[in-house]
Amino acid sequence: MTPDLVMDIGREALWTIALLLAPLLLSALAAGLTIGMFQAATQINEMTLSFIPKLAVLILAMALAGPFMIDLIVNYMRELVTSIPTLLDLN
Repeated sequence: MTPDLVMDIGREALWTIALLLAPLLLSALAAGLTIGMFQAATQINEMTLSFIPKLAVLILAMALAGPFMIDLIVNYMRELVTSIPTLLDLN
């Protein structure tokens, strides 16, 4: 196993993680921005007003993006496991 191969595996793992977390992070960002603008406009500074809607948005995002996320991680792991014989090439 060469250092270039290790770097490629690490790069692919980081890209997969970024794609895996993107739906959740973007939905939480959008919900937080919307709630923050609402709180600034109405001057309501209630902690549960920001927590409960973000939680609901994250649950909805998980329900909608869940199949994509599972497919992504399963495909990554399948490719990684099937490439083990070529990774362990001792020549």
